Amino acid sequence: MSLAATVARRPEPTAIRQWWVLTVRLTQPSLRNGEMVLAALAPPLFTLGFYVPLNIVMSVFGHGLSSYAQFLMPIIVLQSLGSNALTAAFRSASDAADGMNQRFNSMPIGRLVPLAARTAMNVFRAVVSVIIAIISGYVIGFRFANGALHTVGFCLFALAVATALSLGADVLGSLSRSPEATTQSLALPMLILGMLSTGFAPARQFPEWIQPFTRNQPISQFVYALRALAGDTTSGAGSVSWALMGPPLAWVIAMVVVFVPLSIIVSARRA
Repeated sequence: MSLAATVARRPEPTAIRQWWVLTVRLTQPSLRNGEMVLAALAPPLFTLGFYVPLNIVMSVFGHGLSSYAQFLMPIIVLQSLGSNALTAAFRSASDAADGMNQRFNSMPIGRLVPLAARTAMNVFRAVVSVIIAIISGYVIGFRFANGALHTVGFCLFALAVATALSLGADVLGSLSRSPEATTQSLALPMLILGMLSTGFAPARQFPEWIQPFTRNQPISQFVYALRALAGDTTSGAGSVSWALMGPPLAWVIAMVVVFVPLSIIVSARRA
């Protein structure tokens, strides 16, 4: 049989197989270069750094829940996911700087396949972070109080937020040729939004002029959703309803709708 006939009979790789190969390409190095270690270490470090200095203070000023651990848990999860987003931006920027986008665009690979592979890796890291964050929360006294269905909802919503954050970080990383500069430029806005959220203190404890921003910015909305899904022995966590869950879900959907096309456009322009 001739070489031409052999090549002609060779099956074209499917998009699923291409996605799997690229995902494995990202996963294997992450197990060696410390990315997974960071994903596992970030939640207990955030738990220790937030709970120890603030527990007594917030117990005096009041937070409205049965314990500060219950109040603090959402922001521990979100800060851990934010740390993963920085890693996602660094990885995307590294691929852009190394010319990987140009290589992918010159190969018979679907436009969404590289993005889907990077997103899968980011979600994998997020799963690890959420699991470790929940374990860390249980150590300081956090407990799920709304049953199994809402517990699953808590985890799924956290992963949805992780996906949206990683997509945004991926876009910003693709626009940069400096991985270090990308992570530094993202760290400050994430820190500011976290501190000016209802994750550490109720909105009423902020100055009156900034309370509207504090209540309605996306991090606070994510906190409200996670707090309601986790529940509490008091009524302070809020109830899981469309009125409460609608805004945070809208933020997640809007981020995905905006960032996926942007990522495709940016990758194409790098060709």
